[in-house]
Amino acid sequence: MFEQAKRLKILPPYLFAKLDKMKQEAVRKGVDVISFGIGDPDIPTPGHIVRSLQKACANPLHHRYPSYEGMLSFRQAVAGWYRKRFGVKLDPADEVLSLIGAKEGIGHIPLAFIDPGDIVLIPEPGYPVYLAGTVFADGRPYLMPLLEKNGFLPDLSKIPMSVLRHAKMMFLNYPNNPTAAVAPVSFLKDAVRFAKKHGLIVCYDNTYSEMTFEGYKAPSILQIPGAKDVCIEYNSLSKTYNMTGWRIAWACGNREILSGLGKIKTNLDSGVFQAVQEAAITALSSSQECVRNNLKILKERRNVLVNGLKELGWKVSTPKATFYIWARFPSSFPANRRTGEPADHLSSVEMCEKLLSRCGVLATPGNGFGPSGGGFLRFAITVSVKRIREAVARMGKL
Repeated sequence: MFEQAKRLKILPPYLFAKLDKMKQEAVRKGVDVISFGIGDPDIPTPGHIVRSLQKACANPLHHRYPSYEGMLSFRQAVAGWYRKRFGVKLDPADEVLSLIGAKEGIGHIPLAFIDPGDIVLIPEPGYPVYLAGTVFADGRPYLMPLLEKNGFLPDLSKIPMSVLRHAKMMFLNYPNNPTAAVAPVSFLKDAVRFAKKHGLIVCYDNTYSEMTFEGYKAPSILQIPGAKDVCIEYNSLSKTYNMTGWRIAWACGNREILSGLGKIKTNLDSGVFQAVQEAAITALSSSQECVRNNLKILKERRNVLVNGLKELGWKVSTPKATFYIWARFPSSFPANRRTGEPADHLSSVEMCEKLLSRCGVLATPGNGFGPSGGGFLRFAITVSVKRIREAVARMGKL
């Protein structure tokens, strides 16, 4: 009776909603599901941050509408964190904008700058919201393949001039979801030069910057000379401090780009609850020992899963960052030992469904993030080491 807009028909079903539905159906059938599907930390938010929220909630001043751009004290905390962490100077007055989670800011930015028919350069496999935001703005997505042979970096030289003449925006994301790849500073320099040459806005998703291992420190694109001329950067408290449900993040960088994003936000949302901003200030301004403790847990989980998958014949590298394992599964199962029948050749979706139905293990199909993700599954290490070992054992029986 009520026909949905054409733009909704263009979009594929939102990947993580579909995964959650698959999981719930399996649970209803009595399956003990070990879920590596959604990147939602299982470790609680640190206590000192929770206590800060509790105190702030009792203050009646925080019970009213917040400011659209965020409390100045929160933006000052972000600027202080950037100066200490990256050596980047930000003016909290107009170079930092609060967000109701990075997803919101990523989804809204095309509405500010993309007119119907304009092209947005989108990495694939990649976070689905880059594509969704572009479609909602009636823009045209141009997918930049992230290939293993290129270290999962886009080859900017392969983008045709016919595309670049109509391109206005480019999304980049390192450390990367879903591949867990990291980008060298040399690539970020090339990306800034490329954007300036072709008049592109760069939206750099750096939400996994603090989730790193073995001494690796992820850079900010704003460290690159001249980056502020064309770039904004997204970061978030969600993964760093186990605060996914709190919905607090920011965008920072070029003040003109942030102004455009801010105009969209003033028309579509009412800002971040101020008590949550107070807790975020506590997180950014106090000891980072809680982050280091998280990384110790995640590193052990990473090592157990990577080693287990390798023993099962999967091709997987040990990632330097994120809490994702991007694994290429064997192209086929071994022949049936009883019947001698030939092995099955599986797609990513088929492999995902087989693991769930036969093992009770849920991962994310790589091609759900884009066609270049075919042959891969993404595992989010958001379960305990005990459950990871159990998952590997189940998969071994397959």
